[in-house]
Amino acid sequence: MALPIIGGMVSQNVLNLVDRWMVSRLGRESLAAVGLASQLNYVSFAFITGLAVGVQAMVARRKGESRDSETAVPLNGGLLLVLYIGVPLSIALMVAAPYIFPLLVDDPAVIAIGTDYYRMRLIALVALGANYAFRGYWNGMGLSWVYLWTLLIMHTSTIAISWVLIFGNLGFPALGAKGAGLGTSLGIYIGTATYFFLGRRHLRRTGFLRRVPDWATMKSMLRLSLPSSVQQTLSALGFLVLFKVIAKVGTSEAAAATVLLELALVALLPGLGLGLTAASLSGQALGRGDSHDARRWGWDVSRVAVMVCGSLGLILGLFSEQILSVFLHRQPDVLAISVMPLRLVGLTVAVDAVGMVLLNAMMGAGATLLAMVVSTTSQWLVFLPAAYAMGLVLGHGLIGIWLAQIGYRALQTGVLTALWRSGRWSGIRV
Repeated sequence: MALPIIGGMVSQNVLNLVDRWMVSRLGRESLAAVGLASQLNYVSFAFITGLAVGVQAMVARRKGESRDSETAVPLNGGLLLVLYIGVPLSIALMVAAPYIFPLLVDDPAVIAIGTDYYRMRLIALVALGANYAFRGYWNGMGLSWVYLWTLLIMHTSTIAISWVLIFGNLGFPALGAKGAGLGTSLGIYIGTATYFFLGRRHLRRTGFLRRVPDWATMKSMLRLSLPSSVQQTLSALGFLVLFKVIAKVGTSEAAAATVLLELALVALLPGLGLGLTAASLSGQALGRGDSHDARRWGWDVSRVAVMVCGSLGLILGLFSEQILSVFLHRQPDVLAISVMPLRLVGLTVAVDAVGMVLLNAMMGAGATLLAMVVSTTSQWLVFLPAAYAMGLVLGHGLIGIWLAQIGYRALQTGVLTALWRSGRWSGIRV
């Protein structure tokens, strides 16, 4: 179950890295602008993507209860909520974009490039929310291969379209960073169209687009999804605040952080993919009434995450300079300040992966409110104040900020481990 999810997330990460590699050819201002705009875009769509947690938890529970004819009903509800929330949200943010971006950075060039990129990404906000709802369904059913193949189609299309639009290939005008944003949005719509095609072809017997969810289903989905949506939004907003702190250190640091975060995801994404698998397996076990089995899945998947993510982290730690030079060889000043933070990531990513698995397992069990409290408080009350103090007040710059992040992740993993051991999440009804 985990391999296709991991493959899909690695595909997403490869897409991001290729995108950053192409944008890095445009200069450090473009690279910094795309990094800031990507974080702002993450905040913008985080709320509706949190709905996927409710879809996955309900689908996994229905499958565990052998109610296969009802498994697509939560998906219908998720798609409706994405439509109702996403359309007005994307329009409002499109209008507000020129006023929002200057709040993040002072560099006029970065503001101009970032605003254009951000607007291009907002075009696909509703489509992205729909894609996450479909992801929740396929993962909840244990059919993660469908998710993988759809992402491969979407990401291959995105890279090809972005290559054309960024550099003006095949006779198209060169749009620079704006072309990167538009290419990503067009690729997302291709993924959405693929999901709907597969749904109409294979899911009719499970109620896809045929049964309107009743109020009890919608209420249960909102109860499960809202804490996750709030957590996702606050987490994304926290990263945006982090980027603002880094931008105050310097434009070179902001450009470095853009690449560092994507490379860190190379090692961490298997942990997230395994976490989504743990969410499905724990939810299905609770649907069968077997809380002991649900608890075992959390621990077993965590062990796999330590081995996989620890191995990838070792590669990042040993070959930090060589890996970073692929993206930053034209910008030696940015390369110089990026090496040590990436080595720190490589040394500690296995601990972070355990926290990722247990956080998602708790969400799959229905303990979305508890997961939100742990994630949000540790980020906003521990990490962000520590990052500001280490990076700006004490003057340790990018290395200080990354040390603060490592400490916060270790603390969060410790709390989640204790909560999973306590079993407080096993009695929640979905």
